[in-house]
Amino acid sequence: MNKTVSPAALVVALIMGALSTALTVGIWSVVHTLSTPHVLEVSIPRLLAIGVATGLLWVVLRERLGGRYRYSWAVGALMSGPWFVFAPSLSPGIAVGAVVAFAVAGRVTAGSLRGIPAHNLRQDHIEELAVRILRTGALVFFVSIVLFPFLFMISSSFKTRAEYLSDPLNLGFSLSQPPAQLFNGYIEVLTRFNFGMYIFNSAVIALATVVLTLVPAILGAYAVTRLKFPGRQLLSKSILLIYMFPAIVLVIPLYSVFTQLGLRDTRLGLLIVYSAMTIPVALYMLRSYFQTLPRDLEEAALIDGLSRFGVILQITLPLSVPAIASVGLYVFMIAWNEFLFAFMFLDSPGIFTLSRGMIMLDDQEVPRQFLMAGATVITVPIMFLFFRFQRLLVGGLTAGGVKG
Repeated sequence: MNKTVSPAALVVALIMGALSTALTVGIWSVVHTLSTPHVLEVSIPRLLAIGVATGLLWVVLRERLGGRYRYSWAVGALMSGPWFVFAPSLSPGIAVGAVVAFAVAGRVTAGSLRGIPAHNLRQDHIEELAVRILRTGALVFFVSIVLFPFLFMISSSFKTRAEYLSDPLNLGFSLSQPPAQLFNGYIEVLTRFNFGMYIFNSAVIALATVVLTLVPAILGAYAVTRLKFPGRQLLSKSILLIYMFPAIVLVIPLYSVFTQLGLRDTRLGLLIVYSAMTIPVALYMLRSYFQTLPRDLEEAALIDGLSRFGVILQITLPLSVPAIASVGLYVFMIAWNEFLFAFMFLDSPGIFTLSRGMIMLDDQEVPRQFLMAGATVITVPIMFLFFRFQRLLVGGLTAGGVKG
């Protein structure tokens, strides 16, 4: 086997090693700075130099090791040696973090060079590397902007008022403090600010909205896909017409009408609005799914004497459980998170939803960590439901994407 490496491959390895090391150790240093009271200073030139050496070492060793990528962790960890030479007074925690970060950088370097030959480097190889660089950078960027607010919210909810005011951007908090002090923000919002009652109200309204939405949506979706009646095509095409109007445009007329009807500041009024908002999108999703179901089973059941309603209950619904469950979860999340109509229609604290109750925490006299604890109480249940039923949600929503 030819053990030489072409100059072009060496240049690619040097660039990828420098980028991988700078990115990995840079992320590690930012996380360390945000999670501890101490700022970790990183020398970019030293990082780039170590990265260049990592890429060079890996591309040479790859030829000797026959492309065994399991050694890439060791290669990266080995290159943490110069780090300790440049900064010999590192604490044990930072030293361990440095070794892990450089090991990850070595693995990332090896992964980025996977499939890139050391000989006969072509243009398509360079284009593949460019795509990998852009994809990795975009992934890091979007994950960072999504995770940072959530981590900031969680960490701030566990801090005392003094810790929050002294360093608001520090994501670290002490787990050694007593539980009553650690969970003080959550205890306060659940007891002093009545968030336990708001959770109950939101759960009841969201579940009732799911029921009031699914029943007409299932019947309507079945009607527009299986029955023939005048105006069926017009109805099928205008299902989502309500979404052409922004909610802020509808809230003032609805506020006036509901006030005159005595439905404002009631759970029933909120249920009517939420159902009207979610029935069109639920009907549209279920219609797309019902179009993929075979008609033969339903026609055979009708010939055997089963009524149309019986066909829906015994054949259509069992075949549509994934789609119905995903639509129900989607409707639940909309009703749980909705703020505008809850803010405009509800005035009595006894029927506040969680999103409406959050206004009670937006006050200068209320510590910010209480606001973060309330935001966590609203966010975590929905995140749990989404990640727990993510496969069901995605599968149900895409099941009707292809007909047949």
